[in-house]
Formats: sequence, C-alpha cells, structure tokens
Amino acid sequence: MAEELQLDPQVLAPLLRQPSRGTLDSSVPTDPTVYRLYEVLQVYGPAIKELIHENFGDGIMSAINFRLDVARQPDPDGDRVVITLNGKFLPYQW
Repeated sequence: MAEELQLDPQVLAPLLRQPSRGTLDSSVPTDPTVYRLYEVLQVYGPAIKELIHENFGDGIMSAINFRLDVARQPDPDGDRVVITLNGKFLPYQW
C-alpha cells in the first residue's frame, strides 16, 4: 500500500506504530475540556459502575466494541453538550 501511495519512509513509520490506548501527557489532564471529562468520571464513575452492575450484572462496558456521539442541545441558558457513550456489555467470565 505504501508503494502504491508512494509514501516516504518518514511518513510510513508513524503509520506502522501500535496505537496507544488510554495514555495522557500527565496523570491529570491539563487541557480544560479533557480535564472536565476526567472530572466527570472521577465524580460519577463509581455511580455509573454501580448502575451498570445493577442493570446488567457483573461485568464491564467494552471500549473496543464502542460508539461515541457528541451532539449540541439548544437550551435557553446556553447550549448543552450531549455525549453518548455506547459500549457493548461484557459479563465477567469467572
């Protein structure tokens, strides 16, 4: 494929690297938007986990078989951001 596209070796090298998953530049994100998402999961993560277990049983939400949607919701007090995390439920296999 690289030959067909006539890619330089400098361009090809990064395309062949394994993608990193779940790494940040620092332990706590410094970008304001990413920090707010981090904060939401810090505050609500345990409750979300309990709701998943209550509704589905003992398991996790897949981050591989996963869909994400970001939408704008008009609001008189200022538009709102709606983020939908849609992951397949994976029961623990004991």
